[in-house]
Amino acid sequence: MPPAPNFTPTRWACYLGLAVQAIVNNLAPLLFIVFHTRLGIDVAQLGGLAGLNFGVQLLTDLAVVKVADRVGYRPLLVLAHALAAAGLVLLAFLPTVAPSPFLGLCVAIIVYAVGGGLLEVLVSPVIEHLPTPKEAKAAGMALLHSFYCWGQLVVVVGTTVLIAAIGQERWALLPVLWAVVPLANMVAFLRVPLPQTVAEEDRTSLRALFGAPLFLAALVLMMTGGAAELTMSQWSSFFAEQGVGVSKEMGDLLGPGLFALLMGAGRFVYGLWGQAIPLRPLLAGSGAAAALCYIVAATVDIPIVSLLACALCGLTVSLLWPGTISLTAARFPLGGAAMFAVLALAGDSGGTFGPLAAGALAEATTGPLSGLAAILPDDGGSGLRPALLLCALIPIVFAVTASRFRHAK
Repeated sequence: MPPAPNFTPTRWACYLGLAVQAIVNNLAPLLFIVFHTRLGIDVAQLGGLAGLNFGVQLLTDLAVVKVADRVGYRPLLVLAHALAAAGLVLLAFLPTVAPSPFLGLCVAIIVYAVGGGLLEVLVSPVIEHLPTPKEAKAAGMALLHSFYCWGQLVVVVGTTVLIAAIGQERWALLPVLWAVVPLANMVAFLRVPLPQTVAEEDRTSLRALFGAPLFLAALVLMMTGGAAELTMSQWSSFFAEQGVGVSKEMGDLLGPGLFALLMGAGRFVYGLWGQAIPLRPLLAGSGAAAALCYIVAATVDIPIVSLLACALCGLTVSLLWPGTISLTAARFPLGGAAMFAVLALAGDSGGTFGPLAAGALAEATTGPLSGLAAILPDDGGSGLRPALLLCALIPIVFAVTASRFRHAK
């Protein structure tokens, strides 16, 4: 009888896979100010870049709903890392050779966003289907997603330090350096053992899932959880620099840097010691706390308080995404990779439209929202204070939905 496979390298490859996703999601927003000042990309186009990334991930999620369980995990995971690396390299070169810098950025983002979308769909079910006691699965999912935060933190700190060292004019070196990470993990996924996908005859059909009210509620949680997390994460650096008025280095560290640190800490702590904590009320309280952070960041005229509210939002949103996945996987254990793809589709739709809506609301402060902008503290004309205040509705919807989500044991 052959020995049982050692899945420890598999877990670590999955952890690094989430770090790769953090790279492709967070590197470009850290360069927004460079794109704005050196390439002439305006604020609305910056919002479009953030929306494009998650929009392509959303379409990727949709495309692999029917494919993942049939093809298996390995080919798609290898492809995901190859596309992530290729897109990062293109990000460095295309803006200078394409007909317009914006077009070049868009093409590069599309390539690596397909890789990010595949990682979103595939890594969570791999961890879910590894041999783990049932009572530890929610904590294991939170621990997995903490590595997205550690990846984001390393990207923020590493990029900030490198830009300070080499200067903004050499920014194109950064995507090439970060491309080494997905290339290395691609080699790992060629070798590590992987679990089998759920057999078609055992799998809960998508028709049955969409007929279950609890699953529809889970989709609302994924959409609002993704929007609450990514809106603040994507815009906190630009808000710190343009809206609060601190330097780029300080804005990156106190905005998305501290955001990522606290989000990772929340997931890591729950992953290690959260097995005894009821998940549903914790999620409802987290959504309410996230809304409070949005409101404080938008309304308080003390720069350090606004920045700390942005950062603390990372802690409050830390469990929204992995917690919803765990609730849903426990309720529908035979959903298979297709179910995870649909959940990722909902989460990425929130990640697409949340930052995009914030950018559109910021632009509207010169028109319909000018009255709201006038009564809020000055934000350097960026319009992000009114935008963040209105976006507080997103985690409020999450909190209300989570409080009504009755998880069957």
